[in-house]
Amino acid sequence: MPLSQLPGNTAMKLGAAALCLCLLAAAVWLGLSMTTSESSGGGPGGGGGAPGGGGGGGRKKCSPTPLPKADVSLCRDLEVSYPELGNISCQVVPKCNMYRRKITNWPQPKVKYPAALDGSYYVLVMVDPDAPSRADPQMKYWRHWLVANIQGADLKTGTIRGSVITDYGPPTPPPTTGLHRYQFFIFLQGTSTIPTPPKQNENRGAWEMDDFLQNYQLPQPKTSTQFMTEFDGA
Repeated sequence: MPLSQLPGNTAMKLGAAALCLCLLAAAVWLGLSMTTSESSGGGPGGGGGAPGGGGGGGRKKCSPTPLPKADVSLCRDLEVSYPELGNISCQVVPKCNMYRRKITNWPQPKVKYPAALDGSYYVLVMVDPDAPSRADPQMKYWRHWLVANIQGADLKTGTIRGSVITDYGPPTPPPTTGLHRYQFFIFLQGTSTIPTPPKQNENRGAWEMDDFLQNYQLPQPKTSTQFMTEFDGA
C-alpha cells in the first residue's frame, strides 16, 4: 500500500523510522571513513609516526637538544656515543626517559675521531670544568677520564684503549648545581708511545690540566667536544 494511503499516525511513524535509519547509516559511514583515514596516516596529528616520533598523534619526542650558542665553541668533529642516546656531542642530555639518571651508570662511551691518523698515538682527556657548579667552579677541572697512547686506528672506530691514567668516571653532577659541561679533548702525541705515570683515580678534583699538558708537551687539541647534563633525583 502506498505511504500516502496509510492512516496519518502510521505514516508519520514510518517516516520517522526511515529518517532514523538514514541518520544511523550516515553515522556508520562517517566513522568508517575516519578510521580508514587515520590508519593510513592522514588522521589527527598526521604523519603516522612511531611512538616518540615527530608525528605520532601529538606525542613529544624524547631526544637531546642542541647546546646553547654560547657553549658550542668546543664542538668539532669528535663523536661521543652512549647507549640509547647515540652521539651526544654538542647536545644537552634530556630529562625524559630518565636519561640524566641513566648516564650516571652507563659504561664509558665510544669516542670516535674519524680524522685520526693511522700510525699515530693520541691522548684523551675528559673533564668537568663546572665542579662543584658553573657559578663556583672551585674544583675545576674535575678529571673524569685520562688515557694516553691510543692508536689512531682505534680512535677512528671509537675504541678507547691504551695507557689508562684515570679510569672512566661517569657524569655525576651534584644536586642543585645546574647544568654541567662534560668536555672531551683529543691531543696528538706523535708516532711513538710516551711513558705515563701510575693510575691516578684519587683526588680527581682541582686537577691541574695545563700542568699535565705542558709536562707531556702536548700542543693544542686536535679536536674536542662537550655535552651537558644535570642532577635528576626526581
